[in-house]
Amino acid sequence: MSTVSYYTAEGLKKLREELDYLKNVMRPKASQDIADARDKGDLSENAEYDAAKEAQGMLEMRIAKLEEIHSNARLIDETHLDVSKVLVLSKVKIKNQTNGMEVIYTLVAESEADLKTGKISVTSPIGKGLLGKSVGEVAEITVPNGVLKFDILEITRE
Repeated sequence: MSTVSYYTAEGLKKLREELDYLKNVMRPKASQDIADARDKGDLSENAEYDAAKEAQGMLEMRIAKLEEIHSNARLIDETHLDVSKVLVLSKVKIKNQTNGMEVIYTLVAESEADLKTGKISVTSPIGKGLLGKSVGEVAEITVPNGVLKFDILEITRE
């Protein structure tokens, strides 16, 4: 049973590009690797052939997985999102009540999360804790080493 995943236009484009690359570049290369290994003689003692076949199998599994993800991907229409609450694609400025540190996170789908660029998954503990909150509310988020309290300072859209 497959689950629906929500993507930004950028995230969906990256998914399509990876799928196209695997199908149009890596798949022909894997076939060529098998053909080259087959030309080297006896297949029963040809480790290069076995390795090429195994690599092709792994590639085909990755392609099948990405095709399933792509077929269940839905593009998020940002024009219909409520800006008064934290939702997917919200850019949220929060302040840690313990140390006073302020950070800005953009909540995205799990596949697009990248902490280096400030994008956190809506399925992460912090992402889950922020969803549905409004400016002025306090988000109490349970993390492995306790409970963090964040003041919601600002909610914007990109």
